Amino acid sequence: MPASHTSRRIACLQPSATVILDAIGELGRVVACTRYCADVVAAVADGSRMILADSWTADTAQIVAAQPDLVIAAVPYQEKAVTEILKSGARFLGLAPKTLADIYTDIATIAGAVGRIDRGEEVIAHMQRHIARVEARTAGVARPRVFCEEWGKPIIASQQWVAELVESAGGDFVGAPGRQIAREEIGRLDPEVIIAAWCGAGDRVPLEKIVADRSWQQTSAVRNGRVFCIRDEFLNTPAPTLLRGLDALAFAIHPELFPDAKGIRRVTDVPASTVSKSVL
Repeated sequence: MPASHTSRRIACLQPSATVILDAIGELGRVVACTRYCADVVAAVADGSRMILADSWTADTAQIVAAQPDLVIAAVPYQEKAVTEILKSGARFLGLAPKTLADIYTDIATIAGAVGRIDRGEEVIAHMQRHIARVEARTAGVARPRVFCEEWGKPIIASQQWVAELVESAGGDFVGAPGRQIAREEIGRLDPEVIIAAWCGAGDRVPLEKIVADRSWQQTSAVRNGRVFCIRDEFLNTPAPTLLRGLDALAFAIHPELFPDAKGIRRVTDVPASTVSKSVL
């Protein structure tokens, strides 16, 4: 039985927290979560939990009605909502990871909140071993320039943890992680691999359209058919889900070393002015 001081009823407003609770075997404590949590952990959509619209506009009264003793969300979060949540007697945990080290800390923190420190350490160790194995396979190989974006209008480069995963997968991340960047600047950087993982888009990024609209036909990535879409949740959910993103990155960057991965789509046979598609 869980210790009396640990959280028993958790409202997850951040998908990564739901993934972490699932990974440590404590999904049963989740009494409310967002529809985006259900996108990454299908088991929470079994009808036994309150499903909230999203993390930012979720109704505070609805959250409180679920009677959580812990609410987990990304920060910054609505100040008024946090005040009401705290007034209800629930604790509030705000997550704002930027690096892989931050993500490991979040896993340890959530595991501690439910009395599963040992399991949290196992999950962290598993992630670190997986990343180390990929790094070992790419040691000493040529490192192509990789641009990875998390949003398309405006163009925003992926977060720092994605940049770290790109490096682990044997690439050199170009651009400033998490920052807006002009399409002309990306053209000047001439990435050899382009990856789009737009927040909330799943695997539906229109690769052909963005290449044409941004006049990227002459970049090395487009000329060599190395433009990819990786499922949003594989790269934008700061949790153990990132290992699937790493495997997809490894295949995109070094297909000669790594097998095909799920959740990745590419454009191939790209002439100077038109694009055709092949789905993996």
